[in-house]
Amino acid sequence: MAVAILLLCILFALSPLASDGFNGFTPDQFPVVNSDWPIEPAGWAFSIWGLIYAWLIAGSVYGVWRARRSPDWLPMRAPLAASLGVGVFWIAAANWSPPLATLMIGVMLVGAVLALLRAGQDDSLWQRSPVGLYAGWLTAATGVAIGVLLSGYGLLGAQTAALVMLPFVLITAVAVQARRPDTPSYALAVAWALFGIMVDNATGGSGPVAIMAGAGMALMLGTLVWQRAR
Repeated sequence: MAVAILLLCILFALSPLASDGFNGFTPDQFPVVNSDWPIEPAGWAFSIWGLIYAWLIAGSVYGVWRARRSPDWLPMRAPLAASLGVGVFWIAAANWSPPLATLMIGVMLVGAVLALLRAGQDDSLWQRSPVGLYAGWLTAATGVAIGVLLSGYGLLGAQTAALVMLPFVLITAVAVQARRPDTPSYALAVAWALFGIMVDNATGGSGPVAIMAGAGMALMLGTLVWQRAR
């Protein structure tokens, strides 16, 4: 399983090369056209994927090299493998079918969060931290994908969809971080996504969404500070 995860991490990191990459859904993929969804982070925020890919690969190399048979690593490997296996095909799906991609990212999120919750206490830099970063970004990305889908198919207005989904992202993020206070990378990834949403809306987007995203970012960072101070 350790070797399989290493191979999946490499395929996952290479998957953008099989397409034009992904910096958010495009307006022409939906019946209701929005030039800029308030729920989406600024394009530069997606650069976090570079760190996610690199850290997941480094962690999986360590897992093969030093922890192949470690009982501390074993429980997290199956859900992580499931998440990565779906992730290998996610960019292709996102560029083809946003509804399918939204379903897939939900599966990826469940696998990543289960992997984080099942991770052991050893080797935090190589075991929990990369998985936490991955799961944190997926927590925000799942909310973004659902919000875009709701507005892109006319079920809610673009601003309303963002204001509905942001609390769900925050509730999920706080609950997961409460279970894994030893993994700050999770909260930092969520905070980074919220920062991207805040900046994107503060520069010509939705004021209420910018305020809510900024408050959410402050909540995640404040949770980290409080956990460290305990």
